[in-house]
Formats: sequence, C-alpha cells, structure tokens
Amino acid sequence: SRSLAGLLRSSPHYIYILFYLSFVDHLTMKASRASLAILMAIASSASAFAPTKFSTPSSTILRATPATSSNFLTPELAQSCIDVASGTPLYAYSLDALAKSADACLAFPNAYGLTVRYAMKACPNGTILKYFLSRGICIDASSGYEVRRAMDMGVPAEKISLSSQELPQDFEELVKLGVKINCCSISQLERFGQAFANTSQKVGVRVNPGVGSGGFSSSTTGFSKTNVGGPSSSFGIWHEFVTDGTVPSIVEKYGLEVERIHTHIGSGSDPAIWQQTAKLSLSFCEIWDTVTTLNLGGGYKVGRNPDEKTTDLIEIGAPVADAFKDFAKEHGRELQLEIEPGTYLVANAGALVTKIQDKVSTKSSSGDSGHIFLKMDAGMTDVLRPSLYGAIHPITILPGSGKSEDIGTDVESVVVVGHCCESGDLMTPKPGEPEALEERPLRTAELGDIAIMDGSGAYCSGMSTKNYNSFPEAPEVLVTADGEVHLIRKRQELKQIYENECDVPDGVF
Repeated sequence: SRSLAGLLRSSPHYIYILFYLSFVDHLTMKASRASLAILMAIASSASAFAPTKFSTPSSTILRATPATSSNFLTPELAQSCIDVASGTPLYAYSLDALAKSADACLAFPNAYGLTVRYAMKACPNGTILKYFLSRGICIDASSGYEVRRAMDMGVPAEKISLSSQELPQDFEELVKLGVKINCCSISQLERFGQAFANTSQKVGVRVNPGVGSGGFSSSTTGFSKTNVGGPSSSFGIWHEFVTDGTVPSIVEKYGLEVERIHTHIGSGSDPAIWQQTAKLSLSFCEIWDTVTTLNLGGGYKVGRNPDEKTTDLIEIGAPVADAFKDFAKEHGRELQLEIEPGTYLVANAGALVTKIQDKVSTKSSSGDSGHIFLKMDAGMTDVLRPSLYGAIHPITILPGSGKSEDIGTDVESVVVVGHCCESGDLMTPKPGEPEALEERPLRTAELGDIAIMDGSGAYCSGMSTKNYNSFPEAPEVLVTADGEVHLIRKRQELKQIYENECDVPDGVF
C-alpha cells in the first residue's frame, strides 16, 4: 500500500486519481447523488490547484550528525531556562519564533480580508494568547472552557469563535457576550435555533466536506487520529445534509441567519487536498446569500524534522484567493477569509527541556539484539504525541554542565523513553507506528545531561497525560530574542494534584 501511495503521489494526475478512488469508495457505500456531485466538483477543480510536493517522514530522517544546539536553545540558554524554572522538565517557547510564524500567517493571501484565529488548543498558555492578541490574531476555541479561559486572559468575546464537539451549557450567554459559534452537528443547530428562534441570530455552520487529510495517513476517507473530515470522522455536519435541504430547513424553521461556513479536514493535511476542499467549501457558501465569511480551518503541515517540509502559505493561499475572486464575480459577494492555524504558529517555537535520569541496556553479549535506553525525567506526561500518533520529534543531547565547550563527539544509537510506569511511554517510535521502537543516533549521553525535544510547542503542554503516576505539571518559560528567560507557568505542587479529592463519611468502608 505504501508503494502504491508513493506511485500515486508521483503522478501528475495525483488529485484526479485520489478523488476517483474516493468516488469508488462512495459508490460501494451507496452514496447519494449529492455526494457524487460533490466529488465531481472536487475532481473538476483539480487543474485550478496544482499539488504541492512534500517529503514524507521516513525512518532515516534523523541519521545526520547530531546538532550542537536545538532549534533555539544552546547549552547555556537551556541551563538558563532550567534555572528560571527551578529544574526539569520544562517547556520553553521562543518569542522570536512565535513572531515569525505570526508574520507568516498574517500574510496569508486573501482577496477581500483575512482573520487569523489561533487554535488555542495547540498551546493555551495565557502569555501566548496575549502575545497573539497583541498581533491582531483572534481565537479559535474548541470548548466552552477554552472560551472562558481566553476571556480570563483578556481576549474580547467578539474575537473568539467556538467550534466544539460539545456545545456548552452556557452557549446562549456566550453568544450574547459576542462569541461566534459554528454549529458542528444537526442537533447543535437545533439547540441553537431553539434558543434564538425568530431573532435572526447569526450562526456559523461547520461542514464535513466528505474528505479529510492529516498526519501519516494518506487516506481521505478512512479513520486517522489526525483526520477530521470524511465518512470516518464525526466532526461537522455531513455535506449531504447541507445540500439536500436538511440544514437549510432547520435554518428557515428557526429564522436564523447563516453568516459563516466552516470546514477543517485535519492536522498536518496535504496542501493539495486542502486547496481542493477550499474550492469545494465555496460551493456551500452559495446555499445562503447571507454568508459573508468562509473559514477554512488550519492543519498546515510543519516540518519538525530535517527532511520534512513546512507548508508554504503563500503558495497554497494564492489560488484560493483567486477562487474567492471568481466567486465574487459569479455571485456578487466578496467573502472574508478566516484561517485557524495552531501547529503552524507554535510547534517549532516550543521545546521540552529534560534531563537524562537513567540509562539501561538490554544488549546481548554478541551485540546483535537488544537496545540502549535513555530515560528522560519527562515523558508522556509532557509530550504525548509519539505515544499517541507515532509522531517524530528531534532530540538533542547537550552537556549537563550547560557549557558548549563540553559538547562531546561520540554518538550512539539509543531508544529514548519517558519516566512513566507505562510501556507505551516511548519518545522514539517508528514514524506513524506508536507501538514500534526505533533507535535514534544521538550524542552519547551521561546521567544528568540535558535532552531537548524540539517541535514541542503544539499539542504537548496542552495535550499531555498530566499527573499520570502523580508527576506534577511542568513549568513553562518564554525566551526572548536577546536571551532573557521569563517564567510563564510555575511547576505544579504535589498537593495541587489531589487538593480537589474529598473524604467519604466515616463508616462507608
């Protein structure tokens, strides 16, 4: 299957083939005429959006000589972070890298106006929210709790958009405060309509466009942990319910005004498929002449490792801007564009700083089996992505002295694991295979050496298995361009882990 995938991707007709296969899938599933029409629309637009070539993660991506510094941390700067945070593990964020990624997103090509919304679930620290707000970047929230958290950090309600798998109980209050809500299911739309019946309340509709793309998966219709579109995804309202009159009838019944169409197909999505979905999403805007905004989500690929390419936003955005212009000529409406980057904004701006606290060997006397294991003083409690997705993060070993002159030259192949009593706490899996070990050539480490795990700015601090084995939540620091280090979250105290637990009355056991 991997050989076939490679052959297809090398074909100049890749998009035509890909969506023809999707079409066959749908026929076998007895897709409706509406689905067929949508798929044909995708295929017919292929010539307008040329695919962008990408390097695919492979098991040889980190075979080069180990670096002498991480993305932004030298041994000395890493030691400064450790001093400010009072030990390891910790998360460090580069303000300079955040600024550069913000610049790139704010320059996204658009025809009639752009709103960039930071997908705060990627890294919800208040300092980062405040920084992006200072740059004119709004917020994409994924729960009512994220909405309240952002507001507590000073983000105005009217700058927050909510697209959630669970419509919060207080959604009416949030709407009245100014929060924009995208209904992500038919039942959400019904509840919204019941709450605001006959008030011409503005609402957004999130559509599942029938295809998805994300992570290591090449399938546009199958299940993937990072794919949020297609028939195997529960995210959004299935496109057939939008085109067959089901959704329009609900909107009409409650007197709502649809002002936004929202689509999002996955994290780390193929840029060519993203472009195709953008064109398709415009067709949903035709259904309501009240639509003024098309939100195309995020999910732009970020190269964390040497042979992984980061999506060129100018390259993928330019033809989409042209499509918006074509829509305006045909329908007389100049739509605003919204995008929701998360990973793109913060992934490579963050690093997990740890120390090597143990080193064990299972190598046989002959040396032809077994491994050398490096054990961090962090793990899935801090970075879950390798255990969950088989994600690959670059790891750099620096001297425990915090001095560049002490960097060694010896290299050894090791498996890096975390500190949890959990066999799945693996930091160096095979790409896309969280159940499989892979050795990594790293600088020979001694106990107490510093290990930097780059690419940890997104979906790490905000998506950890915090408090497993009662390990406290790690602190976070912000590193300025001139090397100043500021604490932006303190290390959790042990008692904070269990302070909400309650005793039962005497005699219960």
